Amino acid sequence: MFAAQITGTSRIELVDAPEPALAPQPDGRRQIVFQPELTCLCGSDLPYFVRNSEQPNPGLGHSLHEMIGTVTATDGTRFKPGERVLCVPYNQCGFFERYAIHEDRAIPLDRRVSEECALLAQPLGTAIFALKKLPVLMDRDVAVVGQGPMGQLLCAALRNLGAREVIAIERLESRLANSPRMGATATVCNAKEDAVAAVSRITGGKMAEIVIEAVGHQDQALNLCIDLCQPGGRILYFGVPPEIIDGVRFRDLFFKNITVHTSVNPDFQRDFPLAMRWIGEGRVDVSKIITHRYPVAEIQTAFETFRDRKDGALKVLVEFPAYSRSTASRKP
Repeated sequence: MFAAQITGTSRIELVDAPEPALAPQPDGRRQIVFQPELTCLCGSDLPYFVRNSEQPNPGLGHSLHEMIGTVTATDGTRFKPGERVLCVPYNQCGFFERYAIHEDRAIPLDRRVSEECALLAQPLGTAIFALKKLPVLMDRDVAVVGQGPMGQLLCAALRNLGAREVIAIERLESRLANSPRMGATATVCNAKEDAVAAVSRITGGKMAEIVIEAVGHQDQALNLCIDLCQPGGRILYFGVPPEIIDGVRFRDLFFKNITVHTSVNPDFQRDFPLAMRWIGEGRVDVSKIITHRYPVAEIQTAFETFRDRKDGALKVLVEFPAYSRSTASRKP
């Protein structure tokens, strides 16, 4: 079988790897062998691909973690061979044709929705988990800095939860063009206008009660979030931060009495199933952020498209060989 190997800066290849095997676990937890079929790239996969200072030495199987597929074997009772699930591997190390994983790292698919939309329950689940850190969102003025796939999903969730203003802020106009379709009530291109002045105008001078940082990594925008947040407000740092953030104006954050929340590791019993339910019930239309699709043989192009944000790229899907086989077997 194959697995992914980062062989150089922005270079990924498929290499041979041994088949996984179920084995007794020290903690007694049961496992499944999971076979990915349809996956998508995430901004947190990029540091492995570009081999920057955040992830300088990626190992075999990096980097994928948003995926649906089929259980091919198990030593547990939660799933049966042949069941199709959403699965989230540890440490984003899921770029294998098959791998063994604890069965509690998977949830069933909702049959009411398409494969593509069911897949996006993973990123939507991370947004739901993050927003649960905040107080009541109804009637709040919220700014979301960064309109990549996660920023767009956060806008959709905020609109669903009753925020008064959902202000999408992004430097790329191609991404902002999609934000109103995902729930943004206003958009600001901060490559062309002063975001602070724009948010002041939209909120009548009060500024945002809640600001969400959805950029992260080496392009993080924490200082902008401090400027956009009203005194006594809150910042939700959703984007994965670099190990050290230099130049943060912490004194300004301190004297504005801003509360900072962080978010990582959603709950498999609550957050991912709720996201799947939202999608199944039509509360959030995640299809609007799916822009590109590639077979796994073109994974290099898929990563380059996502890295460079080519052609308005938001969510870039990748089909594994098992996907076409599974699709064919389900046709009437």
